[in-house]
Amino acid sequence: MSQTRDRPSLEKIWEWLDSIPDPEIPVISLVDLGIIRDVGWNDETLIVTVTPTYSGCPATAVIAMDIETALRGYGIGKLELKTQISPAWTTDWLSEKGRTQLEEYGIAPPQAAGGPDKCPRCGSHSVTKVSQFGSTPCKAHWRCQDCLEPFDYFKCI
Repeated sequence: MSQTRDRPSLEKIWEWLDSIPDPEIPVISLVDLGIIRDVGWNDETLIVTVTPTYSGCPATAVIAMDIETALRGYGIGKLELKTQISPAWTTDWLSEKGRTQLEEYGIAPPQAAGGPDKCPRCGSHSVTKVSQFGSTPCKAHWRCQDCLEPFDYFKCI
């Protein structure tokens, strides 16, 4: 890809990145999760800026590997992955599509009120927090009092 005209557009690269699932929540893409902060060309090098959901996220290395593998598979030869921790990631960066995907998957999306307003499985508003700690550090464990199903709640950060 020696000429500007030979390299893929940024729009196309965003599409490719949108097809990469989060390794911990595979129903949502890295783009919809909001951790891909920027994509740009610097001469012949593609620079992808990623903000992890939190600085100790155990999936950070896997995410970097997935991005590199996907983009190299599309023919990107020169690639730089940049980690940006400031500003810190926030659940406000989740896309509406991502919030819907979480709920359809059975994970309550973050709510400003500090907890889910309904069960993602049956829609009941009768929900109770079981534990502040869920299947990953960014989720809490809740339970529906009507369908009795447990579910994760994606904490507001």
